[in-house]
Amino acid sequence: MKTKYLTLFLVSLLLIACSPEKPDVERYVSKYALVTIPAPDLSGITDNGKEVLQLYQKAADEVDAIYWQQYFGDKQALLDSLEDPNERLFATINYGPWNRIDGRSFLLNYGSKPLGARFYPADMTKEEFAAWNNPDKNSPYTLIQRAADGGLEAVWYHDAYASQIDMIECYLRRAAEVTIKPSVRNYLLRMIDALKTDDYYESYKAWLEMNDSKMDLVIGPIEPLDDALYGIKASYGAYVLLKNMQRTEELNELTTRMNELQTMLPGDPAHHAFVPGKETDIFSCNVLYCSGYTNAGYKVIGINFPYDAKAQREVGTRTIIFDNIIREKFNRTVFPVGMKLLEDEFQPHVDASAFYWLIVFREVAKSLGVKETINGKGTVAEALGNEALAFEKAKSNVLGTILCVKETEAYRISALFQKEDVLATFVANTLRSTRFGAADPTGIANILVYNYLLDHKAIIWNASECYSIDYDRTWEVLETLGAEILRIQAEGDIEAAHEAIARYGVAGLESLSDKRVLENAGIPVDIRLEYK
Repeated sequence: MKTKYLTLFLVSLLLIACSPEKPDVERYVSKYALVTIPAPDLSGITDNGKEVLQLYQKAADEVDAIYWQQYFGDKQALLDSLEDPNERLFATINYGPWNRIDGRSFLLNYGSKPLGARFYPADMTKEEFAAWNNPDKNSPYTLIQRAADGGLEAVWYHDAYASQIDMIECYLRRAAEVTIKPSVRNYLLRMIDALKTDDYYESYKAWLEMNDSKMDLVIGPIEPLDDALYGIKASYGAYVLLKNMQRTEELNELTTRMNELQTMLPGDPAHHAFVPGKETDIFSCNVLYCSGYTNAGYKVIGINFPYDAKAQREVGTRTIIFDNIIREKFNRTVFPVGMKLLEDEFQPHVDASAFYWLIVFREVAKSLGVKETINGKGTVAEALGNEALAFEKAKSNVLGTILCVKETEAYRISALFQKEDVLATFVANTLRSTRFGAADPTGIANILVYNYLLDHKAIIWNASECYSIDYDRTWEVLETLGAEILRIQAEGDIEAAHEAIARYGVAGLESLSDKRVLENAGIPVDIRLEYK
């Protein structure tokens, strides 16, 4: 009898041990500091302009609905199934049941996030996709679905999301009627055409020509961040922005020096010979509202758009620096991480102005390098496939730091800081960014840069669980890594890309220890936004 009960007891223990543990979602939510975006100062905006801003936000809400479909599916069904308010909130932050930091589900009964999100059928194999002879399959703007006969079919975004796009058209058309700016009207009408045809070239051109407005709207399928299967399909997002006119004027001086900045990059000049189009400019803006993938998980602090290589070459790019997001990120995450993880002598060099200009040059660097391979392998994105975005983000981080240091040493930056401030702030930001995990290209890029610095003794992890920085070694390593990333991109060296990701794109013991230290200290991973 005792044996029987002992057996039952052991079985029950085994069942308990094998039962999935309910994640601590309240703790996950606490990793995102709540930031309130206050009502903007619209004293210089006409009544027409204020109405346009309201219409922009309504259009952005429709984009949000599209993105839920792209990434997860039925938003309302998911939220209605959750009684725990923390689970509902975290599902809203992540746009689904998967934690953006590690890609795992924080809800029971969900597996890991599909690599292809909802851009491809869940049961599609890579062999099936490769054998399917349909040129539309490689468009950034098609969904791949099962046809009635069980085969594959490509469905254009404007057909798949027709009802939301019709609503966006209504809002943008009304805004075009209301605005007093001809350039804004032209952009909005071109964007309507683009959303309804999935041909964005003319809308990119009109957007870059719209440089006389205090407001800006970035909207549509923007970046292939969520397609971890092929790195092709673009996710819908939107930003509603208000320009800082004085700072924009200062930043735009950089656009006259793009060719000069190219020559300042490390490595073979053939690996950084791209010349952006003539409409290239830089805006300093406050984010008033964001939606879709731009609002999912951690928040970016600047963009360089359009992503399309042809448009960048023939028309140009716009770099937009998000002043209010940069400020909040530095105060709530970068500075506290620097104080916690850097040895005492390096802490005074973690500087807010250095951080701002690091972001400026990081975004500028996205326009540099090359967009087409130099050996006939097509665009960099085509040659590197789903590794392309991680390398592009790593490139911009590394090259932006190099440019920031060089401009600082040449006294061409109005703010007062020095090389050591740039490098210490860059290291603190890199340490902070490894907490994003390796669930998407942004996280992989951050971990790759961190591991490369650590492996090459640019930063040293001490028994104190803090880091020392060898400034001279850090500078040498950045130039070496920057040159190698440019080479991989220019030559479309997919084998080297895979090797680098496999070696450096995985979190090691040191970064895992950092996460524990920062979590114990209550330092948030990132921010989440609410609007007044």
